[in-house]
Amino acid sequence: MARGTLRIYLGAAPGVGKTYAMLNEGWRRHERGTDVVVGYVETHGRTSTAEQVRDLEIVARRTIEYRDQTFEEMDVDAVLSRRPRQVLIDELAHTNVPGSRNEKRWQDVLELLDAGVDVISTVNIQHLESLNDVVEGITGVRQRETVPDAVVRSADQIELVDMTPEALRRRMAHGNIYGHDKIDAALGNYFRVGNLAALRELALLWVADRVDEALIDYRQQHGIEGPWETKERVVVALTGAPGGDDLIRRAARIAARIRADLVGVHVQSDDGLTAPPAGVLEQRRALLQELGGTFHEVVGVDVPTALVQFARAENATQLVLGATHQSRWRELSRGSVVNRVIREASGAIDVHVISTTLDDDAGRSLLAPARFRLAPLSRSRRVTGLALAVVGLPLVTLVLAQLRSSVGLQNAMLCYLLLVVAVSTVGGVWPGVIASIAGFFLLNWFFTPPIHTFTISNGRDVLALISFLVVAGVISALVNLAARRAADASRARTEAQALARMASTVLREPDPLPHLLDDLVAVFRQEGAAVIRVDGNGAVTVEARAGVGAPVLPSEGTVSVPLSPDTTLVLRGPDLRAEDRAVLHAFATQLAVARDARRLQTEASSATALAKTNELRTALLAAVSHDLRTPLASIKASATSLLGEDVAFDAATTKDLLQTIDDEADRLNSLVGNLLDMSRLRAGAIVVQPKPVGLEEVVAAAISSLPATRGRIDVDVPETLPAVEVDAALLERAIANLVENALRYSPDTAVRLTAGGIGDRVVLRIVDTGPGIPEHERDRMFRPFQRLGDNPDGTGVGLGLAVARGFVDATGGELGMEDTPGGGTTMVVSLPVAPR
Repeated sequence: MARGTLRIYLGAAPGVGKTYAMLNEGWRRHERGTDVVVGYVETHGRTSTAEQVRDLEIVARRTIEYRDQTFEEMDVDAVLSRRPRQVLIDELAHTNVPGSRNEKRWQDVLELLDAGVDVISTVNIQHLESLNDVVEGITGVRQRETVPDAVVRSADQIELVDMTPEALRRRMAHGNIYGHDKIDAALGNYFRVGNLAALRELALLWVADRVDEALIDYRQQHGIEGPWETKERVVVALTGAPGGDDLIRRAARIAARIRADLVGVHVQSDDGLTAPPAGVLEQRRALLQELGGTFHEVVGVDVPTALVQFARAENATQLVLGATHQSRWRELSRGSVVNRVIREASGAIDVHVISTTLDDDAGRSLLAPARFRLAPLSRSRRVTGLALAVVGLPLVTLVLAQLRSSVGLQNAMLCYLLLVVAVSTVGGVWPGVIASIAGFFLLNWFFTPPIHTFTISNGRDVLALISFLVVAGVISALVNLAARRAADASRARTEAQALARMASTVLREPDPLPHLLDDLVAVFRQEGAAVIRVDGNGAVTVEARAGVGAPVLPSEGTVSVPLSPDTTLVLRGPDLRAEDRAVLHAFATQLAVARDARRLQTEASSATALAKTNELRTALLAAVSHDLRTPLASIKASATSLLGEDVAFDAATTKDLLQTIDDEADRLNSLVGNLLDMSRLRAGAIVVQPKPVGLEEVVAAAISSLPATRGRIDVDVPETLPAVEVDAALLERAIANLVENALRYSPDTAVRLTAGGIGDRVVLRIVDTGPGIPEHERDRMFRPFQRLGDNPDGTGVGLGLAVARGFVDATGGELGMEDTPGGGTTMVVSLPVAPR
């Protein structure tokens, strides 16, 4: 039985129209005569979606009792018994009620596919398992229902149902997605423009990757090796040769002209021992990224082959190479990389060979013949090798001379060759060469007829001796090469370990400067190291130091590396080899970065403290002129009435006026106490005292402090919300100001207060249906002495929002402003959840 096919409608968020599209596709197939049934569809109460079912057959759902409640799930057995050609199943990531046939709905779908039934389903991008943490980082909501990526990727067809964030929010505001009681919370939380744009980008990128995978599979199945120019890609080959920056810029211009992606690649030899000069690749990487490209590094035995294979794997259409500057002899002996790349690309990829400009020194270094590098052996090993040659050659000659008649020239050559190998292994190439030449003459004198002369009577003996000399020299060179490669590998391993520790320190430590100095002293076996700054007046400051013998003056060091015009890294200890300078400069670069980071962190801390001081000072002054006004006016009015002689009050009225004076005095005393606490906070005498508190308690206290609010405020703040970590007094004043402001601009309708949890935050929304605030005016409205329209109405001086923002920021929260659907303004207070 053939397996069924799976078609998935993928959306970026709820409400984009996945279920609508699925039902429409089912109806079209039904009209063409295909046997289509609805296995499970969730309309979420949307009339337009329910209408798309039309007269499609609906398989009855299965009812399941769980925890004294009745649930409905898709009846897989009923669908299998019905055996339709195609079945429509909504919400692929849904978790079935315990007691169902399978735990997940996608498992139901796989079972139907195995039975030969075609399935059309829907899923949102946030339900993909691999993107679960990414979506949580964007929206603050962790999706509990997920589907493995492999299930979705295995679909025979995936169709993206796309909609712009603005259009989706309009659908939400019109009530086409959620009920009216959930619109405000949805628009202010999950359905923010930024969230929807990020989710849409995730969906588009995921589908684009799926298209690339399908294209690669198709090309592989049909044996298509050449790239398809579905999109232009320019690959530029990077080396450590001079002129690489010009090459990258030229490739970037080519990519810009044809609107192509720019990709840089460096082919590293498989032995890992040959590499460009230190820091060159990093400079090329930085330039490439600055020009909008990406950098890749691959390992290959053969550079031209690895380069062409990478270009084909990237589906590149253009390959940019730098023209070779090596000598003609070197090109003939080693071959041309450019020519081989052109041959192997075989017309499928356009190859651009760019002539780069070299300065005189660079040109001479590239065109000069390669120098023979000796293995970095110690002096004692070289002396030991020479001593072995001096002692070993006479001993071997003495022994072989006694056995001359039975040994023969060929066997004697093998014995001398063995000695040359031993000398080269111990002392390196030059002791080996000396032993080879000495062996040549000893063989000629003692073992080549006529003996005891340098005359050779047999021509075959001449060829044998010359062969001995050549073989001995080659062996010495090979032994030297092996020793040099081993030393290079050991040094590369040590450098890699040092650089890895350095990178780990920079990422792990908040202040990596002293830790980097400790690592530097340990890696280079120095007595001490210090970062020393000398200002314009000659004053010396040691910013960081490590080691028992750390220098305190620049003159006390043996090695100095400048970090900035006035700062130097100074080392005291043994002198460094040339090979160590590259790693030292890498340390110096990271030290300079760490030093700048320390300075910026200090400046940022000072700036943050100053900004907070200014914000609370502003809020304090605003509160003095705004919130003290009301109780003072009440006290003044009541006291004046009581002192007046023209009106006689009865006992009840007198008591009410006195009660007003007492209440307003208490309110004034409480407010002054809070303001004094904040002034001490600005002076550093006290600190804000956040503690876990229920948001519903703070809201109730804030509302009770406002007069004449009965029936004008609708509060929906659940007691089940997690506690928030705030200063309750400051937050109460902020909420009171916000509610008072909302009541002022919504005189005919109630103000709604709703709250909900989003990740590690609790969000309080204060919704009014007043005239609203234009987006370009919102920042100004949070400044002191600003009123909507600047039209004085006698109810305040425009400081309520400024006071509220100052208090909210001080208590660790955030205050923002949004439009209310249908008109008005919604103030959004985001508060941190208290740790459990």
